Amino acid sequence: MCRWIAYRGEQIALENYVTAPKHSLIQQSQRALEAVASVNGDGFGLGWYGQHDEPGLYREVRPAWSDENLRHLCRHIRSNLFFGHVRAATGTPTTRPNCHPFTHGKWLFMHNGQIGDWGLIRRKVEAMIPDAYYPSRIGTTDSEAVFLAILGNGGETDPVGATCKILMRLTELVRESGTQEPLRFTSALSDGQNLYAFRYVDHGSANTLYYREAGDSVVMASEPLDTNERDYWKAVPSGHVMVAHAGAPVTLQPIPQQALAAAE
Repeated sequence: MCRWIAYRGEQIALENYVTAPKHSLIQQSQRALEAVASVNGDGFGLGWYGQHDEPGLYREVRPAWSDENLRHLCRHIRSNLFFGHVRAATGTPTTRPNCHPFTHGKWLFMHNGQIGDWGLIRRKVEAMIPDAYYPSRIGTTDSEAVFLAILGNGGETDPVGATCKILMRLTELVRESGTQEPLRFTSALSDGQNLYAFRYVDHGSANTLYYREAGDSVVMASEPLDTNERDYWKAVPSGHVMVAHAGAPVTLQPIPQQALAAAE
């Protein structure tokens, strides 16, 4: 499975979390400690907000540890909200359009998990993407399709409600397909001001997600970035949404009961 980090707070260099910590995202691309596969070498990506409404984006198909540009970019790019992702593919090709994060307008999204047996339900999931959003469907991953389905079904005005609505439908589709593959959805979504993270699973255990707060800043990560200070990191409970609104404390809330009922 993939590994990712998301940060919102004071403007800092991306290297503070992507490359510098002892168990940084780059280290996790080679030696993940809490994933089925320890190596996440099927491409990587950065997304960040700066002077424009839409986020900046850098994606590459080579492993994160082998890209000589990555450390330079992370040292010099500064942002108050950014994503980093290292990919372990779950069936779709290793191409630049398939690397996370994904963007549409001001929105940024990344995902760790899988949507059942993607080949069995792909057409039905893509049918959930309205025509106005489908031109942004550049790659072939389940993650990008789900992102556009969320935005196209109310996500631009109600990110949490729309995501839960799509999770309910995905749960139904995966179950109806007859596959034994799980639905695992550990993701981050942002409009450049607010940050949302979801940890959900149907059939099996949810992929890991932690967060750490420091003043008005919060960082979320698949694994703690400083393993000698694990007590400062808190796990996001399975079946929960984490919301970090600009200028407000971080909150954790259960995914609405109707979504949980669909998974029972």
